[in-house]
Amino acid sequence: MKVIEQLLIQSGISPIAGVDEAGRGACAGPLVIAAVVLKDPFAPELAPVRDSKEISEGKREEVFELIESIASSISVVIVPAAEVDARGVHAANLDGMRRAVNGLDVIPAYVLTDGYAIEGLGLPNLAVWKGDQVVVSISAASVIAKVTRDRIMRQMDTEFPLYGFAGHKGYITAAHTQALNEHGPCAQHRQSFSNVAALIHKQ
Repeated sequence: MKVIEQLLIQSGISPIAGVDEAGRGACAGPLVIAAVVLKDPFAPELAPVRDSKEISEGKREEVFELIESIASSISVVIVPAAEVDARGVHAANLDGMRRAVNGLDVIPAYVLTDGYAIEGLGLPNLAVWKGDQVVVSISAASVIAKVTRDRIMRQMDTEFPLYGFAGHKGYITAAHTQALNEHGPCAQHRQSFSNVAALIHKQ
């Protein structure tokens, strides 16, 4: 745990940016990518920072505010569903990661990402297996991305109340599938995803 960040900092390589996304597997709503630079990833006040999936929704909001208050820099990129369809989720994610890092106010000496290396970034970067669980900076990025996207999906629920976006956040669940079958896709559904495409072709 935290070995990678420790080794980089001990070698004089800092600041470090962590990058993660939320919504990659959802069939509705945007893809949200966050890049976060922490002044000190091992500061005691950052102890509550975990992979966003390990924190309850209410607690995530608190941790989000904590990260915002002490991070050196935060950059968030929101990729709409239509752009995910046009580019493909992987290409959209990689481009979003590049844009998020380039949007930081602090230029990182090294970038750590969850799962995928950032091709064409122009900065040294490393994809870390399960990085959101073992790298504090990536965990922080996962919280920023997840909370940002959840807020968007709750707002989207008020605009498209037939689908229950506030509950499942655009991921495929039994309730979401039932709503899709009953009402068909809305403008926020990703038409390139097989379950949505199948419904479009049935119409």
